Amino acid sequence: MRFVVDVMLGSLARWLRRLGYDTDYANDRDDRELVRIARAEGRVLLTRDSALATRKGISTLLIESQALDEQLAQVVRAFPPPHEVQMPRCAECNAPLQAVSPDEVVEQVPSYIYCTRKHFRRCPGCGRVYWPGSHWERIHQRLKLIRSRGCDADSP
Repeated sequence: MRFVVDVMLGSLARWLRRLGYDTDYANDRDDRELVRIARAEGRVLLTRDSALATRKGISTLLIESQALDEQLAQVVRAFPPPHEVQMPRCAECNAPLQAVSPDEVVEQVPSYIYCTRKHFRRCPGCGRVYWPGSHWERIHQRLKLIRSRGCDADSP
């Protein structure tokens, strides 16, 4: 699933990327630009703006809550992610991550991480380096909670 996300939903956009959704987001776009991107790229527009959500000629999902976990639950319920959550997209720029060897990132990660982790991914867009750590386990747990409790998920 491919999304374009309203400026009011930046945290949601970053979480969707962490869950593997192709999520276009920038915090400086007006409504006209969001609609243009949704139409041109066949993306679903995620918005909290009810007027924007009724625009003709685009697919939209009106995000009902201000709470991040409830927003995530609503999107996951409407557009389920793959069963096995992976880390395929950069949380900051949305580029697909590429697997790299530890030697390729030795200068970019803390020495403890380099010595204790075997798998790394790098964003070809912004250069950020990712690895499966405790944060990734928290992401898995949060998604599991959201899936099990639907829109009533509490923040962990």
